[in-house]
Amino acid sequence: MARVVTSSEARRLGLPGRTALEFVSAEFGSAAITMRVVEIPVPQPGVTDRGPHVHHGFEECIYVLSGEGTTLAASGAHKLRAGDVILIPPGESHMTRNTGAAPLVLLCFFPVSDIRPGTEDQPMSTIEKAIA
Repeated sequence: MARVVTSSEARRLGLPGRTALEFVSAEFGSAAITMRVVEIPVPQPGVTDRGPHVHHGFEECIYVLSGEGTTLAASGAHKLRAGDVILIPPGESHMTRNTGAAPLVLLCFFPVSDIRPGTEDQPMSTIEKAIA
């Protein structure tokens, strides 16, 4: 059965340094997809961003709705702007930063209905080694 999920119904995630709303997941009846809208504000002194993390067994596809940023991944630094898509393979450590003067807004897709069991936060050193 088709279902509309409004932004007021979306699950607010407590991810550091960003606003993240989950619109589609097992919680909303999905059998195979998670979809989130993430807004990363312009960096401010003293604000902690989300650090590197990895998804075990599934990929992440990110579409940039607006703004500019960089995804730092084990494969290097990838600049992003509105209209770009980045596909992050399973097992690749990554994190995304806002590098622009306006909020960075992302549409994030995962081919599983619950990403929590397969997502692991990692130390900053995993990314620092990759981009050094």
